This record gives sequence, C-alpha cells and structure tokens, in this order.
Amino acid sequence: MAQKGRLFLLTLNCLVFSLARALEVEIPQKEYEFARGDNITLPCKFAAKNTVNKLVFVTWTVEGVKPGSAESVVLTHYYTSGTKTTDVTGKYEGRAQFVGDVTKGNGNLKLDSITLLDNKVFECRVQIPNDDTGKLADTTRLVVLVAPSTPVCKLVGKAEYGQNINLTCLSAEGSPAPTYKWQSRDVRNMPRAPQPRTTEMGGVLSLFNISIETSGYYTCTSTNKIRSASCNLTVTVMPPSMNIGSTAGIIGGVAAVLLILIIVICCCCRKKKKDDKEEYALGAPEGGVYDKEPLSNGEGPHDDRPEEVRSDDDYSVRSNSDRRERDYDDRRERDYDDRRERDYDDRRSDYDEGRSDYDERRSDYDDRRDRRERYDDDDDRHYDDRRYDSRDRRDDHYDEPYDERERARPPSVPSNKPSRMDHNI
Repeated sequence: MAQKGRLFLLTLNCLVFSLARALEVEIPQKEYEFARGDNITLPCKFAAKNTVNKLVFVTWTVEGVKPGSAESVVLTHYYTSGTKTTDVTGKYEGRAQFVGDVTKGNGNLKLDSITLLDNKVFECRVQIPNDDTGKLADTTRLVVLVAPSTPVCKLVGKAEYGQNINLTCLSAEGSPAPTYKWQSRDVRNMPRAPQPRTTEMGGVLSLFNISIETSGYYTCTSTNKIRSASCNLTVTVMPPSMNIGSTAGIIGGVAAVLLILIIVICCCCRKKKKDDKEEYALGAPEGGVYDKEPLSNGEGPHDDRPEEVRSDDDYSVRSNSDRRERDYDDRRERDYDDRRERDYDDRRSDYDEGRSDYDERRSDYDDRRDRRERYDDDDDRHYDDRRYDSRDRRDDHYDEPYDERERARPPSVPSNKPSRMDHNI
C-alpha cells in the first residue's frame, strides 16, 4: 500500500513538472482604458517550455466589426535564429508596431492615435514549434474613452392638455456609453419633483396626461468617465383650442366664408338695383296699385276691386309698388334739383361772359365816339379856315382885272363829289 502511494506521488510530480514547462501566454489586465488620440501599448508575456527557441511567431489580431465575424490580423512578428521581421496589415500600416523582445518573453503591441474604431478586443497568440501545449493565446479589451458630445433634446408628441409626450436625449458619441439624467424646473425656474406616472429610461422621459403644471424647463445631462454635457428643453402645454395650426386654419376658413358672402351680397344688390330700374322704366306691374291717391282719412291707397277679390299678394304687391314709387319720386326730385342747379350755374356763367363782352364792346364804342368827335372838331375848324381864305381870295379876285381872274379861276368841281356829311361819315 505504501509502495502504491509513493508511485502516485511520483507520477503527480512528473505531471506538474510537465505542465509547468508548457507554453503560457498572458496579458496582465483584461481591460485597458485610454483616451482617444493617445499612443498606447498593449503588453503580452509568454513563457516557453524551452528557454532558447530558434523559431517564434507572435500574432496580434482584433475582433471583427460585427459580433461573430472573422478576426482581422493587426501584425505578425517572426523571430528566426536571431533575425526579426514584422508584417503589418494595410489597415494598421503606420499605426501598429511590435515593441517586444521574444528572447525575454515579451510580445508587446504599440498603437498610435487610437480612435473609436479601436474600441475592441485584441488577442495575442504565440507559436513555437514543438511547444504547442498549454495556454497559447490571451485576450484583452481596449476601451477608448471619448467624452460625450452635447446631447440633442427633442419633444415627441403634442404638448396639449391630456396628451402623452416623450422627451428624448441622445449624444452622438461617447465612450464608454454615457448615461442620461433628466431634471425638471417649473415656470418660475424652481426645482420640482417628478410628476406621478413619469418614467425615465435610456434618455427618454415619458410624461402622461400632461396639464398646465407640466409646463416648465427640462435639462438632460449626459455623463461618462471622461466628463458630462447637457441640453435644455422648454415645454409649454396649451389647450387644444389654442393650437396655432388649427387656429390659423379656422381663421382662414372664416375669412373665406365671409369673402364669399360679401361677393354674393354685392351681386344680389346689383341685380336688385337693375331689376328696380327696369320696373321703374316699365311702370307699375299689372294687378298692382289701382288708385295712387290716398284716402281722405289717411288710410292709404284705394283699391276699387271688391273685397272678396283682394288677397295678401295684392297688398304685398301694392306695398312694394308704393315703396318703389316713393324711391322713384325721391330720385327724380334729387335729379331735378341737380339739373336745375347745374343749369343755373351754366346760365349764370353765360350771363357773366355776355356781360364781359358787353363791357368790352361798350368801351370800344366810347373810344370810337371820342375819336369821331375829335375828327368833327378838326374838320369844322379846317372848313372855317378854308371858307375865310376863299372869301379873301374872292375879294382879291374881284379887285384884279378880268383876265387875271380867268386865269386864276379854279377848276370846276365834279358833280359826284361827296357832301360834307358823307365825308364825316
């Protein structure tokens, strides 16, 4: 029995010794956090069964873009009898480097200017010929820290009495994923507790059966490990009748109806005026008023027909005819007054113009009369002078001898010489 126990212990020691000499790959941490844009290094340590190996392969891979998709190779480092070669894939060319030393059991990966696309799981795998037992690979997660962007706040639904609305809050980016918190203030900007039946989940604040007390200021804060950002939203709850869109529609409809009524009324009035003019031109209709002279007792026009022949239509026709006759008399009187006033003004203007012409002719007549009187005075004066000269010459003539008188005799005057009166005229 003791011999069997010693044999079991020997076998166990051999197994432990063999396991200890198997290949072991290890990444110290399961998650590394770095800020976006940093240059980082992911460590990878391994312990080989043999202390000296002539051929070692170290491969870094990253998980696929979608869960379950194939992994992508970042780089592969080859160590062959002291010769080192690193093959970097095109996607990480210029950003990925192998900075380890395989002789010391280091296979570290360096990444420059990390982005949100590097927020994935990376794997370090070591391959050594004749050493393919143990832990050949290990993984770690790279968390790229990004501050949340300024969130966008929106109101989904109608802010009216009795309605249900949602207030949404979302940051376009942020790593790790930000958490959201809503806070509310009343219209006086005083903090207040959430209203009953209010729920909040994933940045969505749900408000049920809202009322005027729901109005106020709402603030959403987006937070992660880096920092936080916030946005504000003002909610104004109105009665359904105060809805701007519906109110504008009602006002527009009422305005359209009023416009149509105005047009119809204007058309009816024009048609009625035209019909009235035609009736005035044609006179009273048949069966209308039979006697236009009022009765002595002032009871109105007299109808010569028997009482049994009269009807309500006759009285209505007579009333309408009387009203049209009065309207016609009024317009005729106004037209007569207007024509009389225009005719009086025209005659007065003609009289003034005739009076002015008469004054001008009277003035011309006075001027001509003055000139004629001056001419008559001058003519009489010249006649007297000639008469006295003639008498003197006659006396001298008789004193002269006869022969001299014959020679000095003036020629005879024609018989058609105008008289003195005709000359003056």
